[in-house]
Amino acid sequence: MSYYLCVDCGGSKTAAAIADSEGNIIGRGQGGPSNFAYLGPTNFIQVVTETVNTTLRSFIPQSEAQDPLLPPTTPLFAAAWFGVSGVDSDAAIACLIPPLTALLGVKPIVANDTHLLAAPLRMHDDVTAAIGCVSGTGTKVVSFKQGDGAHLEELGCVGGWGWILGDEGGGFHVGREAIRQILWEADRASVFPLAERRTASTLRTRVLEHFGVKDPFELLTIVHWPDPLPSVEARPEAPAYTRNVREKRLSSLAPLVFEAAFGDGDALALRALGVTTRELVDQISVLLRPEVDEPGAVAPPRTIKASETILCFGGSLVGVDAYRKLVLDELERRGHVMKRVTWVDEAAVVGAKALAAAGKAR
Repeated sequence: MSYYLCVDCGGSKTAAAIADSEGNIIGRGQGGPSNFAYLGPTNFIQVVTETVNTTLRSFIPQSEAQDPLLPPTTPLFAAAWFGVSGVDSDAAIACLIPPLTALLGVKPIVANDTHLLAAPLRMHDDVTAAIGCVSGTGTKVVSFKQGDGAHLEELGCVGGWGWILGDEGGGFHVGREAIRQILWEADRASVFPLAERRTASTLRTRVLEHFGVKDPFELLTIVHWPDPLPSVEARPEAPAYTRNVREKRLSSLAPLVFEAAFGDGDALALRALGVTTRELVDQISVLLRPEVDEPGAVAPPRTIKASETILCFGGSLVGVDAYRKLVLDELERRGHVMKRVTWVDEAAVVGAKALAAAGKAR
């Protein structure tokens, strides 16, 4: 029997799904992080191999399972689709196709993970384009129109530069902006006498308690502390933050910021999220054109109208309704009201079903 495999390779985890020819999901599996830019080819293929093996073993009876299952000795997959974070060039795709083909026995579709998010475009007749918006560990937005078969034709792409250069609206940005707001409030208070300083904030309290400090300016040491070296064993008495890389120290604060903003209504937390959502919407807006053409203005030819587009969110941050609403409210404020909006909880599942539907239509 030929299966349809889809693998969502993200910065936090790898998720795989396998569908049969009717589009029924018959296997699922998860593995470790698989951002290609961070892992490189060898480690990436290792994670993918383990994840796909796990997925196959989730439904193949033990008595029929050879060891190992990959590469298959007989044809196993009719088609495969990989959405890979950190794959942002033709050179990266060309690097991955040969080892993945050897692993699976079929040449896969390989693209950035935002391509998987846009799979719902195939499911609705009232939209002509899709925007995939990832906001989780990192961020990236990409616009598409329908291509041949299961393929989507990419129209425009913004972001995906990683935490040092970008990831606006993602976990790292939320954590960094939260600390910036805490420090900025402390700086502003410095011109008042101690008795008159008003710096109370549940965000500040949550973040300071998280790191086990009392003075907000101790956060500077925590943020800038060097990444731990793999070859050096951490001292038992060392603070917990010294065991984490800098990116994780900040991205791990996102849940605290959300709790303070949406649970407590904290002004600092809401201000921080206002900054992150505006910068994320800046990126989405690059892909959009005005609903009504302005006299004398010519929109870029590969931009799309929100009224003809499905916005497909993916990632842990935009999985939170309140954060997603901030993004949509900011888009509407700028005149962009989407025809459809969806949050893709399991991109690999959606992708596997889309592959099977394309196979059936042939």
